[in-house]
Amino acid sequence: MSLHTILGAGGSISNYLVPVLLENNEPVRLVSRTLKNIPGTESMTADLNDAEQTKKAVAGSSVVYLLVGLDYNFKSWKSQWPKIITNVIEACAASKAKLIFFDNVYMYGKVHGIMTEETAFNPCSRKGEIRAAIATELLTAMKEGKLQALIARSADFYGPGSDKTGMANIMVFANLAKKKNAQCLVDANKPHSYTYVPDAAKALYLLAKDESAFNQTWHLPTRPNPLTGKAFIALAAKEFNRPPKYTVFAPWMIRLLGLFVPIMNEIHEMLYQNELPYIFDSTKFDTHFHFTPTSYEDGIKESAAYYLK
Repeated sequence: MSLHTILGAGGSISNYLVPVLLENNEPVRLVSRTLKNIPGTESMTADLNDAEQTKKAVAGSSVVYLLVGLDYNFKSWKSQWPKIITNVIEACAASKAKLIFFDNVYMYGKVHGIMTEETAFNPCSRKGEIRAAIATELLTAMKEGKLQALIARSADFYGPGSDKTGMANIMVFANLAKKKNAQCLVDANKPHSYTYVPDAAKALYLLAKDESAFNQTWHLPTRPNPLTGKAFIALAAKEFNRPPKYTVFAPWMIRLLGLFVPIMNEIHEMLYQNELPYIFDSTKFDTHFHFTPTSYEDGIKESAAYYLK
């Protein structure tokens, strides 16, 4: 039997990946800083900043999913990501475990046009520079034959249970559930791709089971022809039986809020993602796996139902 180990258990993606693995009778190990007790899995604590703890966490694994979500601030990322990626690469190489790294699009920077797996790294933010560096380290290790790995990249994500990390969840669904106006960053009239979390989790397992998928980068399944912020909010508001009212946060407002809410300073440098159409293409994955990403209508309906419960 092949052991599937999740590094960074307890986040949105992990919460959907675990049931997929268990439904397919895969042995599962959950690794996080605090113990996660889920029936049918083994769990252990580890600090991935520590090379020895990382080796123990990975030992005996066939497939390792790196799903770690660090605190959303540049200092944490700068001090921890380089150590974590090096430790995980070394641990997987030592255990001959295949690595799946769940990544974002920050390394692409400001893209005029469509984001594909071939889009060049051109970061225009400090966090983007860190993501470019760690992705490059992994791509180099793959090229040198140090380990079998792949990068699974997601657009901004949304879906049931993504309350803490999905911006659409925080700004749209959570507000509508509290009978408040939805919120939008910079421009409500620009199309913006969102990856539906349950699709991303199913996709990670499909990648894990396909030998030919390794040693390359994949964009996780994401519905084409994304909605504008305004259209996304209108569909969500309908599910909550609320008027589709929303507040647009201009960059100066985010800067001002940053004086009182530190995370707003972290969001400010990423606002470029809302200035242009943000269009993420997953044709490569969808074609290879004959996968149809969940429609925005269905994804929004399911997400709203989660909040209405």
